[in-house]
Formats: sequence, structure tokens, C-alpha cells
Amino acid sequence: MDKKTLCIVGCGYLGNVVAGAWKAGLLPGYDLAGVYSRTFDHAQLTAQAAGCRACRTLEELLAEKPDFVVETAGGPGLREIAVPVLRTGAQLVVISAGAFADEAFLEQVRRTAQENGTRVHIASGAVGGFDVLRTVALMARAKGEALEARLWTHKGPASLKGTPVFSDELMASETERDVFDGSAREAIAQFPTKVNVAVAAALASAGAGQTGVKITSVPGFVGDDHRITAQAAGVRADVDIYSETSEIAGWSIVSLLQNLASPLVFY
Repeated sequence: MDKKTLCIVGCGYLGNVVAGAWKAGLLPGYDLAGVYSRTFDHAQLTAQAAGCRACRTLEELLAEKPDFVVETAGGPGLREIAVPVLRTGAQLVVISAGAFADEAFLEQVRRTAQENGTRVHIASGAVGGFDVLRTVALMARAKGEALEARLWTHKGPASLKGTPVFSDELMASETERDVFDGSAREAIAQFPTKVNVAVAAALASAGAGQTGVKITSVPGFVGDDHRITAQAAGVRADVDIYSETSEIAGWSIVSLLQNLASPLVFY
């Protein structure tokens, strides 16, 4: 089988997980042709470690004619690259699904992919179970039944720094506190870098406006614990995943790429 050409946009922690996995031989169906990052020094470091080209611009990266472009650049980065990448006919692998809470942007991406005969693959990130969430949602729609979808996230208070809910009082608290309760769309607006998983789960189930999100601050807690529930009449799915760091999000991209190149595909 011919190898597919792979490029990476975003050379931070997650981008380096993917590049490192390729270097270690875990993505044998791909040739890593180039990497691009808003900070060229970061792209150079990743390229040197992996043995590929560091690109100064997105246009330079797309000149490599990639079959797949992996995005690990955050919401603003995804907004910058999605349409140009899809217009080349490349397939786009996305980790920053929070950007899709913007329905106008989501529709633009869908339309561009359709017009250019390509696809957008949303990685599971720090959660999972998209297959069963989509199945429950399909069952509910087919039967004309209501679908209830909800994500409950537990985080340490320090991880909420830089968000509207953070305070010194939260750091000093010795008890759990619910700091947010609303929709996935409202959650990504307040926590743009913290709850991409909420929008990804919402897209796989009830939608960003209809999926509930609750965030609880837990004293001394390290990492993230995400519990996703989707239920309709006669069926309920629960997915609960704990991760100490965001590393699992990078590996979810590696797993997705393996699946796309494998003769045996898991859904």
C-alpha cells in the first residue's frame, strides 16, 4: 500500500506527541513531510527531532501536497487553516473541536469539505466513546425520541487559572465547588482552551447548544476526569475517562491515523 503524505500544524506538546510517534515507527502508513507552527523556532525543533521539513508558512506546508494535515494548533489555529487545507483536497485531522461551537464556522468547514471531496476527522482527544454516542443519537432521531447528553468534568482549581471562574477563594477552598453549568457552546466561550472535549462530545451526540456541561473544581485534584452521558428511551451510554495530563489527546490522533491507514477499521 502506498504511503500517505502527512503534515502537522502546531508544534507544541500534542504536535510533538504525533511527530514522535511517527519517528518511532508507529505510523508506518505515512511519510511526515513537514510541520508548521506560528512560532518558527518551535517548528524547527519538531522538524529536527522527527527528521522532516520545518515550514515558515501554511502555503509552504501545503506545497508538500499532504494527503492528511493534523491540527494541534488550538481553536484560532484551526480557524486559520481549515478552509485552505480542505480546498487542496487534503483530509484534516482535528483536535481543537471547540472551534466548531461556532455554527457558521462549522457549516463553512462542512461545505468546503463537501465541495472539495475531502473529509474532517475529529479526534476523541481526552474523552472517547464517540461511536456509542453517535449510535445512541441515531437511535433517538430515528425513533423521534428525545436525546439527553451531558458532560461532567472534574478539574483541580489551579487548572482553571485564566478563566472567568478562577479566584483565590477557589484555591483556598477545601470542598468541591461547581463552577459552571450550561451548554457546550456556553462552556467553550468561557473556557476556550479547557473544554474542547465538550464540543467534540456534543457534535457526536445532541449538538453544542443542547449538550449540557458541568465543571466541578476539586481541591488537590490533578488532571481531568470527564464523564459523558447520552440517553434516550431504553438506552443509556456512560463514558468516563481520567487523564493526568493532556498527552492522551495527542495519542488519540495517532490512534485515529492508524485506523485510517489500517485494513481493519474500528468504529
